[in-house]
Amino acid sequence: MRKNKYLPFAASLSLILLAAGSGLSPFEREASLNTSLNALKSRVIVGGTVIDGSGRRGVRASVRIEGDRITRVGRVKPLPGEEVIDARGMIVAPGFVDIHNHSEEGLDVDTSAVNQVSQGITTLALGADGSSPWPISDYFDRRDRRPSAVNVLLFVGHATLRQKVMGSDLSRVASASEVAEMARLVEQGMREGAVGLSTGLEYDAGRMSTTEEIIELARAAARHRGLYMSHMRDEEEGMLDALNEAIRIGREARIPVQISHIKMGNVNVWGKSKEAVALINSARRSGLDITADCYPYTAWASTITILVPSRRHDDRAEVEKGLRNVGGAANVLITNCKAHLDYEGKNLEEIARERGTSPVDVYQQIVRDGGASVVCSSMSEGDVRTFYRQPWVMVSSDGGIGGRHPRSAGTFPRVLGRFVRERRWLAMEEAVRRMTSAPAARLGLKDRGLIREGMKADLVIFDPKRVIDRSTFKEPHLLSTGIERVFVNGEAVWEDGKATGRFPGLALRRQP
Repeated sequence: MRKNKYLPFAASLSLILLAAGSGLSPFEREASLNTSLNALKSRVIVGGTVIDGSGRRGVRASVRIEGDRITRVGRVKPLPGEEVIDARGMIVAPGFVDIHNHSEEGLDVDTSAVNQVSQGITTLALGADGSSPWPISDYFDRRDRRPSAVNVLLFVGHATLRQKVMGSDLSRVASASEVAEMARLVEQGMREGAVGLSTGLEYDAGRMSTTEEIIELARAAARHRGLYMSHMRDEEEGMLDALNEAIRIGREARIPVQISHIKMGNVNVWGKSKEAVALINSARRSGLDITADCYPYTAWASTITILVPSRRHDDRAEVEKGLRNVGGAANVLITNCKAHLDYEGKNLEEIARERGTSPVDVYQQIVRDGGASVVCSSMSEGDVRTFYRQPWVMVSSDGGIGGRHPRSAGTFPRVLGRFVRERRWLAMEEAVRRMTSAPAARLGLKDRGLIREGMKADLVIFDPKRVIDRSTFKEPHLLSTGIERVFVNGEAVWEDGKATGRFPGLALRRQP
């Protein structure tokens, strides 16, 4: 039967007319109109090297996009009137999936997600480190009403539920009834579309929880085919014990495990990455589905109180030990401090020198006055390299919109420019796999992460000779270069060095 070529146009026109007179809010109407207009569009990317996200060698090929889907990969002859995008000298890859991101509130401020799309990110997994919006359905509804330039997924945050059930009384073990209520809320979040459970066991809200508590909540997520993603209880001297705990949780809850931002966090554990790798490889050989992600920097970002694991902040010896463990006060950069704005952008040693006091005194004053966010340069590049050479380690930013660590604007181009092109730690195809199909599969995204016919048209075009990060610890908001175009659901969201002002991103609810 011959297809009527005018039917798609007529259907789209009907949708446009319906949206215009539907009584929807301005944001909803704009999203509906954009979706309808997008259905009319057809474009073809020609001349580029397609790295499809599978890890296979790149090939010269063209890619046709119709609406929000990839409809053809290979030899493609442009149709009359079809938009043609010349990608000669460029790589065409699936859009990057950031499996660990903190843009929950940032997307309300910057719907264009400039520092995200400018590095090729098309999908963000939010709700990491045990902290998530709640209820899950409310956040997804907000993203539906006010879409952004990127797709979003959500984890249920353990600490969020702990605070909801236990209030401020978190410095104790939860009762059996409290654990049962948290498990019920995990299931609620999963039914509302979350992809799994996240924990931040190093932080105050989660640190007193028992392994058994986490196993019960992970079992609740597992009943809905969820993922357990953990900022472990310790990333320093106790890292290997914490890793064994995560492995135990995965085994007993029968749930896949994702180790967040895997690292050896201070100078006392430099070089022990090989032991961590051996533990994970052993667990994988025994049948546990465990993977990890890693950001490409030797500095972590967190709250200042993390520096003293005992939380005895008034004990000078404990504070001195904490600063010594990260290589000294000069390695602790203050990024946010509401009580002392003049401290921001300076390290503890500089502040102490300016004030004629000691770094310990400065630390204790900051904690007494409400705390601060810090960036701490206490990791070894050798350990980062060890982790990045493991095929089960994905690329993640642990950053987000407005973040004051350079990873928020530079993670993915940094891997492509420095780890691939300059240092040759990874082949380009393998790096792209770690950014696309690997995290997409981990998150249950069956129609993203690969360049295949029928997949969603989340795509990035970048120059392999120019792509590089520019953000630094002093200027963390500098955007990367070499990312030429980014498409989300078939719509261009980044081109000619700027955001396009289009918002085709979707709230990606886990499907039951």
